[in-house]
Amino acid sequence: MYKSNSHTLEEAKKKLELYCTYQDRCHQEVITKLNSLGMIAAARDVVISHLIEHNFLNETRFAQSFARGKFRIKKWGKNRILRELKLRHISDYNIKKGMREISDSDYETTFYELFEKRKKAVAHLPENEQKKKIISYLNYRGWELHKIYSALNEFF
Repeated sequence: MYKSNSHTLEEAKKKLELYCTYQDRCHQEVITKLNSLGMIAAARDVVISHLIEHNFLNETRFAQSFARGKFRIKKWGKNRILRELKLRHISDYNIKKGMREISDSDYETTFYELFEKRKKAVAHLPENEQKKKIISYLNYRGWELHKIYSALNEFF
């Protein structure tokens, strides 16, 4: 039997409440989810308003937990976190609040831990190749180039 892909407003509200409860979401993720449920624009707006009103959807909270999580778990640098938040259309105000979740001391410690770990992993290579690999590794993860180069100058 054929089942329609569209949902009632109440069904969509419940599904999205669960979706946002499981993990903090940004507006873009919620809109994508609503589109996948076959919701029209007017219904999407009603659901989003409901989620914001009942604090299921909060972009400040999303930016803060995103920045904390990507830094602590994936060891991303500020450039990568910033880029990813902008890709999700997070406001500059919320991005700044999110970035404040990363303490300067933790940031420095994590950077040098990653630097040392990568340095050991490429120790068997010629010095120029080691430097290239370290720069590539840390830059991809969003660490600032001036920080990478100063660490290279310090340790090589």
